[in-house]
Amino acid sequence: MTTTAHPGTNGRGTAGDPGGTREAGLAPLGGLAWLVWRQHRLVFGVLLAAAAGGAVWCAVLRGQMAGFIDAHHIAGCSQISLDPRCAHTQEAVTTFRDTYRSPLRLVEMGLVLLPALVGLFLGAPLIARELEAGTHKLVLTQSVGPLRWLAAKTCLPALVVLTATTGLSLAFSWLWQVAGDEVSGFYWYSTFGFYSLGPVPVAYSLLALAVGALAGLLLRRTVLSMGVTLAAVVALQVVLAQLRPYLLPVVTTEFPNRRSPQLPDDAWVVGQGNYTRSGARLADAPCNPAPTYETCLRQHDVAGQYMDHHPASHHWPLAWIEAGIVLAVAAVLTVTAFRVMRRRHG
Repeated sequence: MTTTAHPGTNGRGTAGDPGGTREAGLAPLGGLAWLVWRQHRLVFGVLLAAAAGGAVWCAVLRGQMAGFIDAHHIAGCSQISLDPRCAHTQEAVTTFRDTYRSPLRLVEMGLVLLPALVGLFLGAPLIARELEAGTHKLVLTQSVGPLRWLAAKTCLPALVVLTATTGLSLAFSWLWQVAGDEVSGFYWYSTFGFYSLGPVPVAYSLLALAVGALAGLLLRRTVLSMGVTLAAVVALQVVLAQLRPYLLPVVTTEFPNRRSPQLPDDAWVVGQGNYTRSGARLADAPCNPAPTYETCLRQHDVAGQYMDHHPASHHWPLAWIEAGIVLAVAAVLTVTAFRVMRRRHG
C-alpha cells in the first residue's frame, strides 16, 4: 500500500504545520525538551560522563583505601593520637596520606569547582546565547508561550545537573566514610570537605544554574553573563561560609586549670579563651606561660579554658541547613526569572 502525504505536510508534519514544527520540537513541551537537549547535548554529555567517571573513580579509590586501612589497623588514627591503640601507627598513617592525598584532593576539587563550571558553561549561556543571537524569536512566534519556553530551557538542565551532582556527591560521601577525617587529615569542616559532601555541592550547582539563567535573561550577553554568574556564585559561597558557624548552636567544653585542653580531631573549633570562676569569659588570654604564670591566673581569677566547637555530629545538620538556604535562594532567583520573562514578553 502506498502512503500519500497530504498537501501542506511535506510528508512529515500534520496539516497546518507545513514547516514541521512538531518535528522541530517547537510546539509541545516534550518537543521543547528535545530541542533543549539538542542545543546543549555536548555540555550535558560532558557533565554526565564526568559524574559517572568520578563515581567509578571514588568506588575504586574506596576499595584501595579500605584495604590499606584494614591491613595496617589505622582506622580512626591520626598522625598524633592519644588513643593507645594508635601508639605505633604514625608511620602507616603518614604513608597513607602520602599515597592517597592527591587522588582524594582531586575529587574534592572537582566537586568544589562544579557549581562554578555549571554556572559558567551551562547556566549563563542557557538564555543569554538565545537572546544575543535572536533565535528565541523563532520559538516565541510559534504556539509556544514565553513562560513555557523558559520552563523547558531551565527544567531539563536542572534535571541533568541534579542527576549528575547527586550521583557524584553520593559516591564521594561513600568514599569519605572510609577515608575522611583523622586518617587522611581531610576534615569535614574544611572548606573543600564541606563544599564537596552531601547536599551542599548539589544545592550550589542548582544555584549556579539559576544565577546564570537570570543573569543571561537580564544582561542578554553571554560573556558578560558568565562573568557575573561566576562573581555572584563565589560571593554567595563566601557569605555563607562566614555564616556557617552560626547556623547551629555551638557546644562549649571547659577545661579547668592544670588540665590540658584536648578535643577530638574531627571537632571544628570556632572559638576559645579563658573563663573565670564567676563564669565570665576573658576576650584575650590574660597570661602567657612564664615563671609567674600561676600567679597571673590567680590575679585574674582564671578558672580554666573553654572551647566553642561543632562536633562531627553537627556536620550533616549544618550541611542540610546551608543547602536549604542555597536552594531557597535558587528558588527565588528562578521565580524572578519567570517574572522578568512575563514582563518582557507577555
